[in-house]
Amino acid sequence: MTIDLNSDLSESFGAWKMGDDAAMLDVVSSANIACGFHAGDPAGILRTLRAADERGVAIGAHVGYRDLAGFGRRNMDPSSEELIGDVIYQIGALKGLATAARTRITYVKPHGALYNTISFDKRQAGDVIAAILAVDPSLVLVALAGSPLIEQARASGLSVVAEAFADRAYTAEGKLVSRREAGAVLHDPDLVAQRMLRLVKEGVVEAIDGKTAKVDAQTICVHGDNPDAVAIAVRLRALLEASGLVIRPFTDLAKG
Repeated sequence: MTIDLNSDLSESFGAWKMGDDAAMLDVVSSANIACGFHAGDPAGILRTLRAADERGVAIGAHVGYRDLAGFGRRNMDPSSEELIGDVIYQIGALKGLATAARTRITYVKPHGALYNTISFDKRQAGDVIAAILAVDPSLVLVALAGSPLIEQARASGLSVVAEAFADRAYTAEGKLVSRREAGAVLHDPDLVAQRMLRLVKEGVVEAIDGKTAKVDAQTICVHGDNPDAVAIAVRLRALLEASGLVIRPFTDLAKG
């Protein structure tokens, strides 16, 4: 059995530091690199791209709403023309920086509010799909496991990988608990690791109300901005590997 571990990286901005990219890159197999709209500055992005390439970590464009002040976590309703243009712009910028770093991007993972919105909003989902297809149809889209976006993107011709979140609580319906609610973000490395091992082996996760939710995912995210991110990622990888799983980029398996 194989599984991919991913994390949102390069989210520092100038003197404002976020997360520990170097430590996370030693653990994960895929890196979602901020593209400057919700976080990230060009010099830092370039540095992270080079570090990811040195470690053989797959690279994805972490596109978001134009929302530096809100870290891309505020709901927005841009027109289709605006959203398509913004996503194309972000992917294009990261492609240019990746070329300079002598590496390449292989997937796209939307960030924050954009990620959540397109999971269930058909119009904005279609805009993001259209933008990816316009830039590079070979890019894989990362989408919330169980969301309608998965079938919508596949019907449009994109390869899609379903994602679960290690450090987030789930509802009984398999949706993420809102960050506004208590207990939405998990911090205990041992608890998180055990939950994700069960998810990989059984396809289920314990929901916040104690019920069991079905979650079929091929990649697991540990948020880089979680203060316990590195400890969670290290413990998670150790437990998965000790249980016989191979950690590798999902892009190795997504095509075809």
